[in-house]
This record gives sequence, structure tokens and C-alpha cells, in this order.
Amino acid sequence: MRRVGLCVLGLLCLHSWVLGQEAAEVQPGVLVFCDDSAVEKAVSNALDKFNEKVVVGNKMALYQILSASKSENGSDSVYSVQFSSRKSDCPAGGDKPWTECDYLPDGPKEPCPCNATVSMTEAETETTDVHCQLADPVVPERAPCLGCPEVIDETSEDLRVPLTMSIAKFNSISNSSHLFTLNEVGHATRQVVAGFRYKLSFDMRKSTCSKAEHKDLHDLCVPNDEDVELANCNSTVDVAPWRYENQEANVECGPGPLPPMLFTRRRPPGWSPLRNVINFQQVDASSSSPTTSPPATTAATKEESSEEEDPAATNPAPTKAADPVADSPFHCPSKPWKEFSPVQPTATADPAATESASSLPPADGAFSDLDLVG
Repeated sequence: MRRVGLCVLGLLCLHSWVLGQEAAEVQPGVLVFCDDSAVEKAVSNALDKFNEKVVVGNKMALYQILSASKSENGSDSVYSVQFSSRKSDCPAGGDKPWTECDYLPDGPKEPCPCNATVSMTEAETETTDVHCQLADPVVPERAPCLGCPEVIDETSEDLRVPLTMSIAKFNSISNSSHLFTLNEVGHATRQVVAGFRYKLSFDMRKSTCSKAEHKDLHDLCVPNDEDVELANCNSTVDVAPWRYENQEANVECGPGPLPPMLFTRRRPPGWSPLRNVINFQQVDASSSSPTTSPPATTAATKEESSEEEDPAATNPAPTKAADPVADSPFHCPSKPWKEFSPVQPTATADPAATESASSLPPADGAFSDLDLVG
């Protein structure tokens, strides 16, 4: 039993020593220059290895070397390289090397990223791993949620009915001697629930119409600037006119203006939920007045005269652009292997055809929230 224990202990020590030797042989990688000849050789070998696996389509050709690092594993130099490639005009499976090919003019505009691990000695170069992302990654798109609350614009004509009902409900239960009128809409959503459910946040101002003289709001009930009083409300209104049922707004109100929100929008001048016909474009056009551009300043005149006196100001001497590769650390990314000239589209879209296509009805099988109303 004692001899067996000593043998096991000896094997464990030997195993630990071997692992320690292997760990000592592999040195951590250090960054190297992207335009180094050894790095270019490693990338070329990696592309040759990758093109051997391409059986359909076209071979890939180098575009740029993005980064490179080198580590030592005994007598081998291990290069980890990241580079980008483009489709070439050489068919897959052919004998023509990628270095004699050109880029495919109608290929993807963006190069595809690649990475590889290449082991090099003085005698041979071997790619142990190479991968290129030829296709764009699949990004899941979020489908529309039918029946979920949908944010709607605060100036939408659809808010006239729910806002009118909410303000009327507040005026009927408030203890104020005057009627309140709409001041600002903060937030509004609409949800399909066997009809439309509106959730509104808004505030109101005390108007000049007293309850003793006026039963309901009308166009002459304007905010009282001499006696300013505000109230804010959150309301829920279910609207379904085809059901011929008495509809009622549920409101929760408090004194003061609408609490601060991330996004608020004041109603346009002249907008009111009490009017039967509202044209927002006409309201905005009538409320805005044309402005005239200010005359040129004396500083601008002085600048023009100085330019006339100094011809070098209008025609400065051209400066040579700095080489981005030479100024970047480790010359990364490298210069493009070749210039890529994509095919430019020649046909322009017909505006009439685009307008007619946009006016077509939705395709069969397409749904919207209106399909849930019933």
C-alpha cells in the first residue's frame, strides 16, 4: 500500500512538472505591426486555408489587416490576426490564387471580418484556425404588439372626444365656481379593447366662464389671466360609438400644473377639443409670421474686403493629407490591398411609381390594431 501511494505521488509531481514546462514555453502575445512581412505572410496563408473550404460562389481576397499579435510556443511563432476580406472575381474551387484576383464590383459594400491563428517556423507556415463572417448576423426584429397601448401624438384629432369627456367630467365634480379649460396635454396612449381605450395626462386652467352662467364650455371660455388656477388630471376613456352605450371618463385630478415629464408638448395656438373642425396646418400657418433676414453686418463687409485684399485667403495652398497608416499605432489598420470600386446604381427611382406603390393597400395577411376593433 505504501509503494502504491509513493507511485501515485510521483506521477502527480511528474504531471505538474510537465504542465509547468508547457506553461513556461507559451509566452503571452505582444502586438506587432500590421504591415510586417511575417504578418502579411500569415494572413495570406489564412486566406488560402479559408478559400480551400469555399466550394460555391467566389474566393475571398484580403482587404485590410486590422490587428496582429505574436506569441512564442517553443520554436514556433504563433500569430493571432484580425483582418477584413472582400469577395473576389475568382470562382471558388479554381486554381487561380486570390492574390491574382480583383474585387467583385457588385459585391457587398462592407468588408467581412475575419480572424485566424497561424503557427510559423523558419521552414513552414500552418493555419490552425480561420473564420470569416460572410453573411450579416441575424438581428431579431421585434414584432408589433397588437392590442398593446400605443403612444399617439398629443395634437391628434383622435383626442378630441376623450379630452372633451374628461374635462366635462372634471367640471361636473369640481368644487370650483368656474369651468376649467384645457391647458396642456402631457401624454396620451390608445389601446384596442373591443373599442379604443385612451389614457391621458393633461392639465387645465380656470376659465372666465362661471358655472352659474354657463353650463358647458364653449369658444368664449378662455383662460382667466387675472385669477390663474390650474388642475392636472389622469383619465381613462373607453370609446366605442358603434355600441350605442353611455360612455364615461374615469378621472383622477389634483391641484396644480401637470407634473414635469421627460417630453411634453403644448397645444398649438387655437387648438381646442371643443371645436368641430380643426385644421392644424392652417392654424400653425396663421400663427407663424414670416421673418426677414437681418441685413449684413459691418463685420461681414469687412471680412469680404479683407478677402479681396488677400488672394491667399480665397485660394489657400493645398496641404498634403497625412498617411493614416503611418500615424496609427503599429500601422493598424493597414492600407487596403486594392482599391474597391463598387458598381454605382444608374437607374433612379420614379417619384410617381414610388407614390403609387405607397398608396397600395397592405399585403394579404398583414394585420394592424384596427383589425382588433369589433
